[in-house]
Amino acid sequence: QVQLVESGGGLVQPGGSLRLSCAASGFTFTNYAMSWYRQAPGEERDLVAAISSISGSTKYADSVKGRFTISRDNIKNTVYLQMNSLKPEDTAVYYCGTGWTKIVSWGQGTQVTVSS
Repeated sequence: QVQLVESGGGLVQPGGSLRLSCAASGFTFTNYAMSWYRQAPGEERDLVAAISSISGSTKYADSVKGRFTISRDNIKNTVYLQMNSLKPEDTAVYYCGTGWTKIVSWGQGTQVTVSS
């Protein structure tokens, strides 16, 4: 079965940084684009960033452009989200998923809280 395990969330002050990781197993990692989504209480789960399977093409939500960077390691079967210059409005549960526009599988999520 597909397994996606997020880690790296936590509490950080505004302006700080975190790096999220998603360890993937149970499928051919290099055949799939990977994405990060986030969901705050009472809000929809929205795309944060995505990266293609081979070429490394990326896309980002306007709200995180210039601050967040998605990357992947196809040897370690891991996708990352480097988050810099964090803002309180970045507070959410962050999920990784398989796919670029259509998400087939989801991880369990990791909490990111940005607060003073």
